[in-house]
Amino acid sequence: MFDTRLARLEPDRELRVRMVLALALVVALPFAFVYTFVFLANTVGIALLEWANERPYHGEFYVDPLVLSVVVLGGLAVQYRYGPTAVLDSVGARRVSETEYRELHARVTRLAAQADAPTPDVAVIDTELPNAFAVGTAESGTVVVSTGLLELLSDAELEAVLAHEVAHLKNRDASLMTVAWLLPTLTYYLAIAAFYVLYGLFRLLGAGAGGSSGGSRDGRGIAVVVVVIVVCAVLTLTVSAMFWVGSVLLYQVLSRQREYAADQAAAKLTGSPGALASALEKIDETMPEVPDEDLRKYDGGAEALYLAPLESRAFGSKELISTDIFPNTHPPTEARIERLRELARTGVHAV
Repeated sequence: MFDTRLARLEPDRELRVRMVLALALVVALPFAFVYTFVFLANTVGIALLEWANERPYHGEFYVDPLVLSVVVLGGLAVQYRYGPTAVLDSVGARRVSETEYRELHARVTRLAAQADAPTPDVAVIDTELPNAFAVGTAESGTVVVSTGLLELLSDAELEAVLAHEVAHLKNRDASLMTVAWLLPTLTYYLAIAAFYVLYGLFRLLGAGAGGSSGGSRDGRGIAVVVVVIVVCAVLTLTVSAMFWVGSVLLYQVLSRQREYAADQAAAKLTGSPGALASALEKIDETMPEVPDEDLRKYDGGAEALYLAPLESRAFGSKELISTDIFPNTHPPTEARIERLRELARTGVHAV
């Protein structure tokens, strides 16, 4: 029998250490990103200017650290404040009242009290995709479930899933995950923009390949413009891709640890590790049956917040991008289930 005598959750020390390190990197990476471009501007950029103007350039590019600090910290603060709302809007989550979902509210309220955490809001997504996630801070969070999840799970399994999401808010990793996704998002779209600049330029050059240059002077002017655009776009694409990879790997490491910690906390709160294992098993088995339209809609950045990853689906669709672009954001579902089964067998406290 799983021992539940200690109901109140204690902080997961390993997760806290990882969160502190992750937060430091979340703040440091944007500075490194900007100053990498400053370095390139003062080396490659100045060389391009001198070549294009055919004369020396006696200056350098500079970004004031104080101004950059205000911009970076301000951007992270905005993401911290409005990121959860943006996530909810992006998946069509609707906050529901106690009157609409009385039993769901009662479960979340009870689990939050048991975890010694403020009671979060409750939101529902109308989709066959069976999943759940939590966003916001420990003091002002929201637990989100899908209608597909409510229809799929038993009462005990649903209780375990809700405990898992309450644990994310209690551990404060939900808000860090939201903030940590800012740099991957910016670098991803910057890299895409640079790619399309290159693509458009080459298409334009291909279409005008048969025309005349109009003289050596005009020919050199066109060559200068083309070279400058290509070099800038290639450097932007390369640097953005490098920082995207680094920030996403950071995000991935944090996400994996937080899932294990929330699984263990849910097992302690409910006293039934097997219930969460059963819920994950059902979700994993049901995922291939979810319509492609729902998977396309909920695929992407918010996927890292979900209880179970979309990449576990047993089919491949070229219209779904997460498995092609984004690395795995969760531990293997099978590994999580096995840990929970082992916890049920041994009866050892998870946290």
